Amino acid sequence: MARLELEIPDDDVRALRGALIAARATELAELHRRGFRHSAQYGSDSARAVMTAEVEQHRRRIDLLDRLIEALPTPD
Repeated sequence: MARLELEIPDDDVRALRGALIAARATELAELHRRGFRHSAQYGSDSARAVMTAEVEQHRRRIDLLDRLIEALPTPD
């Protein structure tokens, strides 16, 4: 398992948290969009298989972003 360690100034923690939350919101919106298209049975079988993979990829990215956000120190 890889370990990520990053030293950043305290002032940048808030900016980083905001950037990660914005990225999470983007991933979540895309997940909902793809998930809706998939659940509504849009496209061919092969297109739905691709959408399934994309939905899983967005869920994985959201989980990673959540872990990064949780790992940030809380503001004082």
